[in-house]
Amino acid sequence: MRNLILPQGTDIGEVSDGFHTFNELYEFRKVYNAALFNEWAAQGKYQVHKSKKHFGSDLECFGGGWFIVVAVLPTGQISNHYMDEDWDLFNIPEHPTALHEFDGHTSRDVLDRLQFNTEIHFGISKPGK
Repeated sequence: MRNLILPQGTDIGEVSDGFHTFNELYEFRKVYNAALFNEWAAQGKYQVHKSKKHFGSDLECFGGGWFIVVAVLPTGQISNHYMDEDWDLFNIPEHPTALHEFDGHTSRDVLDRLQFNTEIHFGISKPGK
């Protein structure tokens, strides 16, 4: 992978791949995530919730202004953080603190868990499997 050198003062969120900026991609991720978590909550399919505090903490996420959304799938936990301004986008149960201790999942783990959950739920797999 090549390193990208940007002029000083460049807003990294406005960097584009020629189709979308980072800001647009994060906005897509947030809205897709909200749609999915809201649907799971409405169906009672998986345990999903939101909180302004991490599990076992009296402090708000990142010192305030953020919240966490968590889903527990058969394949494991997945979570993301969002700014408080997006709280109402997630129409899911809220709790004073996150219900589960962080299991250490990485971004790669979340992708793998979602992929595998999709494969087992819909009976599909990636080409070559």
